[in-house]
Amino acid sequence: MESPPPATASPGAPTTHPGSIVGILAFAGIVAALTQTLVVPLIAQLPTLFDTSASNASWVITATLLAAAVSTPVAGRLGDMYGKRRMLLVSLVPLILGSVVCALSSSVIPMIAGRGLQGLGMGVVPLGISLLRDVVPAEKLGPSIAIMSASMGVGGALGLPFAAAIAENTSWRVLFWVVAVLALAVGALILALVPADRPATTVAGRFDLPGAIGLGAALIALLLAVSKGADWGWSSATTLTLFATALILLPTWGWWELRLRDPLVDLRVTARPQVLMTNTASVLVGFAMYAQSLVVPQLLQLPEATGYGLGRSMLAMGLWMAPAGLMMMAMSPVGAKLSAAKGPKVTLAVGSLLIAAGYGLSVPLIGSGSPWSLLLVTLVCNSGVGFAYGAMPALIMSAVPQSETASANSFNALMRSIGTSFAAAVIGVVLARMTTDFGGFPLPSENGFRVAMLIGCGVGLAAAVVAALIPVRTTKAPLDPPAPTTAPTRAHQEA
Repeated sequence: MESPPPATASPGAPTTHPGSIVGILAFAGIVAALTQTLVVPLIAQLPTLFDTSASNASWVITATLLAAAVSTPVAGRLGDMYGKRRMLLVSLVPLILGSVVCALSSSVIPMIAGRGLQGLGMGVVPLGISLLRDVVPAEKLGPSIAIMSASMGVGGALGLPFAAAIAENTSWRVLFWVVAVLALAVGALILALVPADRPATTVAGRFDLPGAIGLGAALIALLLAVSKGADWGWSSATTLTLFATALILLPTWGWWELRLRDPLVDLRVTARPQVLMTNTASVLVGFAMYAQSLVVPQLLQLPEATGYGLGRSMLAMGLWMAPAGLMMMAMSPVGAKLSAAKGPKVTLAVGSLLIAAGYGLSVPLIGSGSPWSLLLVTLVCNSGVGFAYGAMPALIMSAVPQSETASANSFNALMRSIGTSFAAAVIGVVLARMTTDFGGFPLPSENGFRVAMLIGCGVGLAAAVVAALIPVRTTKAPLDPPAPTTAPTRAHQEA
């Protein structure tokens, strides 16, 4: 397949260098990821700020998770139909509006609504990665994908110290005004300098509204049960009903998608071994990536009197965590070179092994009394995440038609999100069950943290095994899609 022509901006705009395009899209990814960690320093204050219960306040985080899960595959499909750049700009609108609503909120309900709107903008990263295939020369595509993928880690890591510093020194509302301004700046840069998709990459067809509703309902039921199960009780009627609903809706949704010529998610493409196993590895990598994000901040902030806590403030914790996110960006060119030399499958396997190695290092270092030991753990783990996150989109895009890259990448992003949700549930259960008494209050025990890190290590090893088994299509241009045929259409018609 021929490489795309040189990138050109929208009519009347100057020609843009590919490096600038990558920088703008990476900036968009950083801003989107920033919103996910934005409220972490505020969690303990939310009940007081909005005169509500801790259970109600937790919906400020849950709303973003659910909205992102529902909107990401929809944004991907619409990106394939109407243009990825156009949908990037559309996705920024709820992100901006949600930030403004949060900044103006004086009670918990509008705050939850604003956070839900912010979640609707989480399709920015997979859309940006897919757009790169259309507007960046083929020889620069691998490094560009790696940089764009790493933006998620950078935004997430910088969000903690940024939010903590603002929350400690000024009004919490400033956090959301800053995000609104940054998102506006991203939109202006994309509008002025990022070229639109080539017309040949867009696809005609009718949007699958029933499929979007069905998938959204199934995901809400599943993720709500996973994220709130610990609060409601894993054996409670509400939790069990939600799990049962998801188990009924997901197969029904799959049956519906297989009947359509223009489905929301082409399950026949998703079932290709390379795509299926990459998505499986993505669930495991998402789990392994998030587990250490739940453990290390707690170890840094627990009182020193516990014998294993380090007694750092929220701001200090964020500063100790920030280098790990930056490491993802620093390692992305290395991962891209490895993918170019050995293939993204090898890079994904190596990244998964690095994640497992980081967790393995942590077991003897927990309780060492030094934040430097935990910094080392996060640097090793996030180096592996940087490798893995850059390799997964390359594996996906080399196995799907160019007209389905946004949809396929968005579905892959959804798989990672499901992995992080299950990590939060599993690690949460481990730390809640393995506790120690500290002044009359139960705190996660040292052994609980070790078990949590061992689970992360095991999941990282499992991801490496799955990556090693991915059957990669043999081609001289691994990032190009298979030659177009009419077979998928015939299959859909027969279905």
